[in-house]
Amino acid sequence: MRIDVFTLFPEWFDWLRRPRHLANAALTAGLEIRCFSYRDHTPLSAGQVDDAPYGGGPGMVLRVDVVAAALEAVYGVPAERVRAERRVVVLTPRGRLFTDAVARELAGEGDLTLLAGRYEGFDERVHRVLASDEICIGPYVLAGGEIPAMAIIDAVARRLPGALGNAASLDTESFSEALGGGTEHPHYTRPAEFRGHPVPGVLLSGDHGAIARWRAEHGGPPPTAPAPSRPGPGDAAP
Repeated sequence: MRIDVFTLFPEWFDWLRRPRHLANAALTAGLEIRCFSYRDHTPLSAGQVDDAPYGGGPGMVLRVDVVAAALEAVYGVPAERVRAERRVVVLTPRGRLFTDAVARELAGEGDLTLLAGRYEGFDERVHRVLASDEICIGPYVLAGGEIPAMAIIDAVARRLPGALGNAASLDTESFSEALGGGTEHPHYTRPAEFRGHPVPGVLLSGDHGAIARWRAEHGGPPPTAPAPSRPGPGDAAP
């Protein structure tokens, strides 16, 4: 699987190749993470990538011709055709909420392209003409799409074959189908008592049935979050 990130800050992703599960995924599943700068391919002078919004208002908008030029330089086909060959995702507050189910979906894809915005986000034609998907990692505004891109890469990569030492842990972790979309039970390890705070006795009992019931009772419910909405004036598009 190849994940390409288009960003103004490709150097921010250098560390992302070092965590063990990502390195494992690179070795066993062929995961490749590539990062490209819009500025390296802009057709405008002096590395310009943005412009003032039509209709006025604060902030700047990333230009559609700049994004198209970057896609064409990397993939060698007209920018409008890239989304026919791979998933092209705009990271935006307007997108569908990124969940564990979406991570599983993307992990089953072929190659993936993530478009990280800045400023007031992208010209709308990037969404409508160049992208095939829109994803939001939560109902809050970030300065840009780099952190959402990292979150998606991390969540997707750990689902690739060989990424984790024990793949079975994916089956019963937080938000899994086995837990009904809820969160895992609390975890304890040594010491059995810490400054007057002991481990629950049932976990030390050796009674596996009682332990299973305790864990089922103490797992968390599925989280709830408001549906992402179209940003208002002044909202960034991470």
